[in-house]
Amino acid sequence: MSKAKKPKAVKLIIGMLAKSQKLFDKAEEFFIKDFGPIDYKSRVISFDYTDYYEKELGSPLKRNFISFKKLISPEKIAKIKLLTNSIEEKLSANKKRRINIDPGYVSDSKLILATTKDYFHRIYLNHGIYAEVTLKWRKGGFKPFEWTYPDYRSKEYISILNTIRNMHMERHGTRGSHAG
Repeated sequence: MSKAKKPKAVKLIIGMLAKSQKLFDKAEEFFIKDFGPIDYKSRVISFDYTDYYEKELGSPLKRNFISFKKLISPEKIAKIKLLTNSIEEKLSANKKRRINIDPGYVSDSKLILATTKDYFHRIYLNHGIYAEVTLKWRKGGFKPFEWTYPDYRSKEYISILNTIRNMHMERHGTRGSHAG
């Protein structure tokens, strides 16, 4: 019988969708207050994978990713998702979201995203929040699953997430020595 042990700390990431850089900047002010200094910001990317968010958020939409210097314990992701939902509400106008905030974390072997939506490949955490393994680390890079969202399958997103994962491993582990 193996013994339960404390999980390794992981790197918090946040993906944001919005029409304006001002909304990204405003959200980042909340994040810094709640999660500490940002250590990585991706370039702003056009988001044209779906029109699902346009009615609520407007268009054209942009995506960016950030990560944080301070590591978190994986079980904190549910409370972080609740907090980012409240930030979405604070930044809303006329009872409509203006920004979509997707928290998750990168470990040596995977990208986890937090969501409020249940499905067969998602595990319930608590407070109405589920965790999805969105990407797996194999042979030097992240790889998608059949359920991975199309944007998270893109070379551009995977390149950004590989960079964040490599930063994490260089600072807190042995680069490339884990998971595949």
